[in-house]
Amino acid sequence: MENFIKVLQQFGLTFLPIFVAMDAISVVPILLPLTQDMQAKERRRVIRLALITALGLGLGFVAIGKGIFVFLGITANDFMIAGGLFLFLLAAKEMITGKMFETQASIGAEMIGVVPIGTPLIVGPAVLTTLLILSDLYNIIIVIIAFITNLLIAWLIFAQATRLVTFLGQSGVKAASKIMGLFLAAIAVKMVRQGIMGIIG
Repeated sequence: MENFIKVLQQFGLTFLPIFVAMDAISVVPILLPLTQDMQAKERRRVIRLALITALGLGLGFVAIGKGIFVFLGITANDFMIAGGLFLFLLAAKEMITGKMFETQASIGAEMIGVVPIGTPLIVGPAVLTTLLILSDLYNIIIVIIAFITNLLIAWLIFAQATRLVTFLGQSGVKAASKIMGLFLAAIAVKMVRQGIMGIIG
């Protein structure tokens, strides 16, 4: 019984930081304009691919993350700055052209699932850094279970995106995408700022 309680405590202590870092709810407004021209079936496929990408990246990073960073001579702050710059470019393209990606081709839709939804939106520098820290502090199996649980919650949240598109209509989604472009740019600047502060701090 004591061991079970200890496992539950460790699960709570690993689940919450990952939940906050992933912040799946904030991804939904960005997911909508990215998938606004897709049919419901294609949108579900993109979400599924995004979650598979996020899962593979997260598990891979837990396994060899430190080794990659050491081998390449980069830090989590470097990774955060790169992710922020990439998101900023996407936000700028959304504001100028009205689309972050061209989704007419099926491969384009699949790539959206990988980048930017799978990474860096679902599993970005914040989640990867959190996983790296938690795997040093707690049982790695519990960390992985907490990570997978968060991905399942993200899937449940994203599954409602199709209903939201139906409710808003195409014109509503396009109008919201302009506003979200500004928020995405702000998030990108924040990531770059945190990375720079981490380097100079």
